[in-house]
Amino acid sequence: MAVHSKSGFTIKDKLFAHLETWRPYTVMWCGLVSLAGSCIAFKTFPPLGIAILAFFIPMMGWTAGLYLSDYLDKKLDSIQKPHRPIPSGRIKPKEALAIGAVLALTGFSLSFLLGWNNLILVFVVALLVLAYAKFFKSRGMLGNLNRGTVTVAAFFFGVFSTGQSIQLIPSHIWLLSLVFLIHDTNSNLVGAIRDMEGDKKGGYVTIPVRYGIKKSIFISLALSIVWLFLALFIPTYFKFLKIEFYLIMIIDILILISFYVYLFRSVKNYSRKKALKFHEFFVIERITLASAFIFGIASFHIATIVFVVALIITSVSQHVLRRRYEFKEITK
Repeated sequence: MAVHSKSGFTIKDKLFAHLETWRPYTVMWCGLVSLAGSCIAFKTFPPLGIAILAFFIPMMGWTAGLYLSDYLDKKLDSIQKPHRPIPSGRIKPKEALAIGAVLALTGFSLSFLLGWNNLILVFVVALLVLAYAKFFKSRGMLGNLNRGTVTVAAFFFGVFSTGQSIQLIPSHIWLLSLVFLIHDTNSNLVGAIRDMEGDKKGGYVTIPVRYGIKKSIFISLALSIVWLFLALFIPTYFKFLKIEFYLIMIIDILILISFYVYLFRSVKNYSRKKALKFHEFFVIERITLASAFIFGIASFHIATIVFVVALIITSVSQHVLRRRYEFKEITK
């Protein structure tokens, strides 16, 4: 017999609603970016304790931001996605805020184990997440850039795990942050394509709402060309990564090519399900990109374990959770 909570939903319904909110297929990315920053700054794979903190603290902050974003988006979601955890009643609004706050405070407390720069970044990310959810999400490229900046903060969270001061950070690390800024700006833009109808009804003026799908795809392609050029040029010029980085980047480039071929072929027969597929390509690609930097620094065995585990968690969670989260007909 199923055990029911006071809300009338089973405990399983509640737990699964929280798992949907966590979106494991997205949070792995910020953890990997932070870990990549830590590897590059250490010039080797960091000590295990620091690696764990650099990986999991940004994920806690990202998940806390997802709870906050879902709380602030509950009215917009009720228009097109009433099956989502908060509009459906499986998660109460105050419950979402409380759990988000616990995750944020836990991440903040653990940051004391790293250093003052990490603590400062926790506050910076909190402000960026609030600004995105409350103000910038509905404002086109400003919202996309805001999300890109959050990923840059995750990158520097890993960099600062070395304990070095801002003044001692090498120029190639500052330049490399542009890769993650442009990449996640682009990823957020692509993600907005699937939400175009709901955003339009909710009064959100995103890039796809303002310019349409075709122009959005060309903007995305231009951004991809820029970040890919920087991702390959900076390590080549400064010579701080091993050959394994370039080998993994071949895989990344092949995923990108497949992504844009699919994107341009699908533009005439657009649907929300196809738009979701667009972003699913990006989710797998960015796991490969972040892992490529880890391959360029860490031992092959460690990098392989990190890459394979992240890829499995991301792929499986996308398959099991993502369509359920995005489309009402998938839920039960």
